[in-house]
Amino acid sequence: EPMIIGRNFLVKINANIGNSAVLSSIDAEVEKMRWSIKCGSDTVMDLSTGKNIHATREWIIRNSPVPIGTVPIYQALEKVGGKAEELTWEIFRDTLIEQAEQGVDYFTIHAGVRLPYIPMTAKRTTGIVSRGGSILAKWCLAHHQESFLYTRFREICEIMAAYDVSFSLGDGLRPGSIADANDEAQFAELETLGELTKIAWEYDCQVMIEGPGHVPMHLIKENMDKQLETCQEAPFYTLGPLTTDIAPGYDHITSAIGAAMIGWYGTAMLCYVTPKEHLGLPNKKDVKDGVIAYKIAAHAADLAKGHPGAQYRDNALSKSRFEFRWEDQFNLSLDPEVAREYHDETLPQEGAKLAHFCSMCGPHFCSMKITQDVREYAAQKEIDEQAALGVGMKEKAQEFVAAGAEIYQKSVSE
Repeated sequence: EPMIIGRNFLVKINANIGNSAVLSSIDAEVEKMRWSIKCGSDTVMDLSTGKNIHATREWIIRNSPVPIGTVPIYQALEKVGGKAEELTWEIFRDTLIEQAEQGVDYFTIHAGVRLPYIPMTAKRTTGIVSRGGSILAKWCLAHHQESFLYTRFREICEIMAAYDVSFSLGDGLRPGSIADANDEAQFAELETLGELTKIAWEYDCQVMIEGPGHVPMHLIKENMDKQLETCQEAPFYTLGPLTTDIAPGYDHITSAIGAAMIGWYGTAMLCYVTPKEHLGLPNKKDVKDGVIAYKIAAHAADLAKGHPGAQYRDNALSKSRFEFRWEDQFNLSLDPEVAREYHDETLPQEGAKLAHFCSMCGPHFCSMKITQDVREYAAQKEIDEQAALGVGMKEKAQEFVAAGAEIYQKSVSE
């Protein structure tokens, strides 16, 4: 199904799946794809690098109702036994055509990794962290030539146009740590991606620009501003960015913070990060956790942008929460199963779904129930809520005086 991606529309999210040389199977990847879409992913990328890459991609495409993206250089590398220096334009070209004929919707092409930029990464804390970027960097150094993705870019455009495949111009030199954010190499590549965007548009190819990476909060806006200016406002598609490097196992959170911010500033699509980032191949639960974190980030960005209609769901859920319509509150949430599970953990009885309190405050300290009581009192007295509070306080004062005006009352047993 078509998926509109642009900063004037709702922020979209992408889920990455794919096997590795160590783990996973076709069935597992198809299930992760299905699960990610059920949880709300708008597109899916197959980043398989292990065995049966063609067959894995075939089954993912056959079972997906959303656009599928790939990184063709991964399969091209597999065809030469993992030796980057043995890659050729012909092998890459044939891989592009093979994947295009299968029905892939968009390709990540790391054509911005140029020979002059590679030395700029020498003093980085984490060097080149993009798999595609490192493959192309190794090829460039082995041959001491510009990458064939850059020199043959017009031929790539012809193939993309012929098969109606969109570009996702890869950020092969993205920062892989906070220390490397917004450095010379990153922005040099961005300049080249702007140049390549204009060429792709000459062939009527659709283009997205991939972005970082690891960026602290105070440097995020600079990324968005530079991308809009340099790439002629082509849609920005960012991985996070992660706003700190200290939380392995929780990078779906560190990155969702940056994702919400850069989405607010104008990023069109956010590539999710799972809790397994930097640690291992994500499983089904990791995929769900990543998607939910990024659905939150994307929606928060839509609210901040003032996108028409973005707040309708918030308003509906808030109203159901205030009116203690528990089932409506569960069903309007991003993850109804977890919302219901957390509620039922302490109040599992069916009657608790009608109660005007939860286990946090209990029946006598629920602020929303107290507010409702004030409103009912005001309606009975035919006065507004603020006046009702004054009247109620006056009545309580009179009761206090009538009872003897004693701060401490003796108990009945005394």
